[in-house]
Amino acid sequence: MIDHRRLGRELDLFVSDPLAGAGLPIWLPAGAAARHAVEEYVRELERRCGHQHVYSPPLGKRELFELSGHLGYFADDMFPPMRLSADDEFVLRPALCPHHALVFRARGRSYRELPLRVAELGGMYRSERSGVLGGLSRVRAISLNDAHTFCAPEQVGAEVVEILGLIRAAHAALGVRPAGFRLSLRGPGGRYVGDDAQWAHAEDLLRGALAGVEYVEAPGEAAFYGPKIDIQIVDAAGRESTISTIQLDFDKPERFDLSYTDSDGSRRRPVMVHRSLVGSMERLFAYLIEVHEGAFPAWYAPVQLVLLPVDDGQVDAARELARRAVDAGLRAEVDVAGSLGARVRDAARRRVPYLGVLGAREVADGHLALRLRGGDALAPMPAGAALALIGGQVAARSADLLPPD
Repeated sequence: MIDHRRLGRELDLFVSDPLAGAGLPIWLPAGAAARHAVEEYVRELERRCGHQHVYSPPLGKRELFELSGHLGYFADDMFPPMRLSADDEFVLRPALCPHHALVFRARGRSYRELPLRVAELGGMYRSERSGVLGGLSRVRAISLNDAHTFCAPEQVGAEVVEILGLIRAAHAALGVRPAGFRLSLRGPGGRYVGDDAQWAHAEDLLRGALAGVEYVEAPGEAAFYGPKIDIQIVDAAGRESTISTIQLDFDKPERFDLSYTDSDGSRRRPVMVHRSLVGSMERLFAYLIEVHEGAFPAWYAPVQLVLLPVDDGQVDAARELARRAVDAGLRAEVDVAGSLGARVRDAARRRVPYLGVLGAREVADGHLALRLRGGDALAPMPAGAALALIGGQVAARSADLLPPD
C-alpha cells in the first residue's frame, strides 16, 4: 500500500525524531523545497485575488483566547497556558482567527475597504493525543494556509462563491482530487455560540453558494461559531479528512466588537468568513505524496533537473549548465557519483522529472540530451532550448513534462 510515511523516508522529504517529539515532523531539504514552491504558488494566487498577507505570532495572552471563545469551547485541544508571572499567561494558539480579528481592529474601517481579505500561512498548535499522530497527516504543530475575509452581510454569498472558485483552481494546479463536499451544520447537544436566526441565515447562505454542487449535510460537524463547507479527500488507506474549508462566523466580530463605517455614517458589524484553500501544509503533503506516489509535478518537485556527465571530461560543463539552470530559477544539481546507469536509476528512484545527459559530443555541440521521468528520451537539443523547455513547464505549473504539440 502507498504510504506517505514510507515515501517520505525514501525520498528524504521529512523525518520524525523522538527527540523532537511526536507529532512534530522536521522537513528535510527536499521536502522543504517542494513545500516552498507550493507556498509561493498559494500566496501568489491569493495576492492576485485581493488578499493582503500578514504575519502574526503563534501565541498570545490567555485573555485573547478567552475573548475569542477558544478557551471556553476548545480548551481540551489546546496546550496548557505558560505562566510567566501571576498575571501574565501565554497560550499557543489553536487557530489564527483571533489575531486576524486584531488586524481588522488595528484602525477604523470603512465600507469602501470591504471585503477585506487578510491571509497568512501561519503556525498553530493542537494537543493531539499521541495515539492518533502519524507522519504528516496528524500533527501537533500545524502550518495553516488561512485567511479571514471581513464582509458586509450582503457580500457574504458572492465571497463564498469566489472562494470556491479559488479552491478549485488550487486543487487543479496541485493535483488534488476532492472526494466530496460536506455542509457541516449544528447538531443536537453541541456547544455553539450565537442565536438560532444567525445560524439559520448562515446555513442558507452556504446552501446557496453550493447551488449546482453535489454535497452531503453533516449535522453536528459545524465549528462552535458557525456552519462550514468542508471539501474532503480520501488517503491511500481509505481514510477521509478535510483539506479545504469555508466557515461563516457572526460570533468573533461580536466578541471583538468589530465594526466599520457604512455609507450613511452608521456603524455596522462585519461578517467574518474563515477559509483555507489547501488546508495545512502537513496534511496537504501527506496527501500529495501519496496521490503522486512521490512523483510531484515538475513545478514543485524538490529537484527538477539532474545533470549526468558521462565521464570526468564533462563535469565542468555540467556544473556550468547547472549554474545557468539555477540562475534561471530551476532547482538543478549535478550527480557524478558512480556509473552512469547507477546515477540514472538513482534519479528515477528520487522521481526527478528531467535528467540531462552530457557526453563529449553534447558538450562539443552545446547540446543536452534530456530524459523524462518514466524513461522517454528526447533528441539532443541546444542546452538553452532544453532549459527553456523545462522552465516553460515549470512556469506554467503544468502537470505534464512536455508542452502540448
